[in-house]
Amino acid sequence: MKRTFLSALMAGLGAVLISSPAVAQKRYDSGANDKEIKIGGVSPYSGPASSYGTIGKGIKAYFDKVNAEGGINGRRINFISYDDGYNPARTVEMTRKLVEQDEVLFVFNILGTPTNSAVHKYMNQKKVPQLFNATGATKWGDPKGYPWTMGWQPSYQSEALIYAQHILETKPNAKIGIIYQNDDYGRDYLKGFEDGLGDKAKTMIVKKVSYEATDATIDSQMVELKASGADTFFNITIPKFAAQAIKKAADIGWKPTHYLNGVSASVGATIIPAGPENAVGVITAYYLKDPTDSAWQATPEYRDWKAWMDKYYPGGDLKDANNVYAYTVSQSLVEVLKKAGDNLTRDNIMKTAANIEHNLPMLLPGVNVKTGPDDFFPIERQQLQRWDGKNWVRFGKVYGR
Repeated sequence: MKRTFLSALMAGLGAVLISSPAVAQKRYDSGANDKEIKIGGVSPYSGPASSYGTIGKGIKAYFDKVNAEGGINGRRINFISYDDGYNPARTVEMTRKLVEQDEVLFVFNILGTPTNSAVHKYMNQKKVPQLFNATGATKWGDPKGYPWTMGWQPSYQSEALIYAQHILETKPNAKIGIIYQNDDYGRDYLKGFEDGLGDKAKTMIVKKVSYEATDATIDSQMVELKASGADTFFNITIPKFAAQAIKKAADIGWKPTHYLNGVSASVGATIIPAGPENAVGVITAYYLKDPTDSAWQATPEYRDWKAWMDKYYPGGDLKDANNVYAYTVSQSLVEVLKKAGDNLTRDNIMKTAANIEHNLPMLLPGVNVKTGPDDFFPIERQQLQRWDGKNWVRFGKVYGR
């Protein structure tokens, strides 16, 4: 009798222990186990957007730091990153390889709007997270239509809206010339800008010209824009062409009020190649602390970033804001993975990414990361800044919600 009672008691205790949250079973999908988390990436290490390749290198360098410090919940990050040359067909090939051959848990920070667009449906059909895309296209914030895709940086349309609002407030009779990349990236910015101008867009915009990412130069387009009589310029270009536009405007003596999209605001990637003196007065909107700004260089946040660069990415350019981006977006992902804990399924990665709120050291004051099940726009705040020849100088309010 005693033995029967004792056996029943032990069995009951065992059931309680097995069902206890303290010993909850670990859950994994392909790409995760007790020892590692396998993450895929695709970056333009070559081609017309190769200046952005430093982001992929920076992400790897940040994960090297995480691994050296013990990983995430005891697991090391295995980051597998391929070059697509900013060619959407190549992006498809490399992404399929990551998902089907390397069997990564998810794909992180693919760079570019046309490249992400090429794998958008595929990733959602496969139900593999396409997380924190390195592009601000508005389409990444569609949790109902594409629940496996999420951006990270402010949307292009919301940024363009800021420029339109500033022009209406400060130069309501502006004659505006625009150059844009002839793809989803360029058109997304253009739509936000025209929506921001509203009914005045038809009269204020006097010239729109486009270019292809594969073009050698945009010199002829810049000459066209000057000839249009435009006194205000919205420059929707990636860094290679942004630098060309700034330099060409100076060469031909065209001095419009110049708005530059934030994805090309890097001092190292755009301003220095263009000539810092040629960029004086250029206005952009941004959300990260610029590493060339002396206002930040005495802060603990900058010193931590620089210490990371010196140790883990010594070949990286300390003047390139893209390296601040790599550091910060990687920190954001690490927060998601920490919060996901031992439930490293693809479904839980997306659920966790859609329920975050954190501040990060190299975001501008007033800017944070916040998402919700119906809000796939992690960063929605940014501030205007103007190039003074040596630094980006912030002015005005922080826009966004």
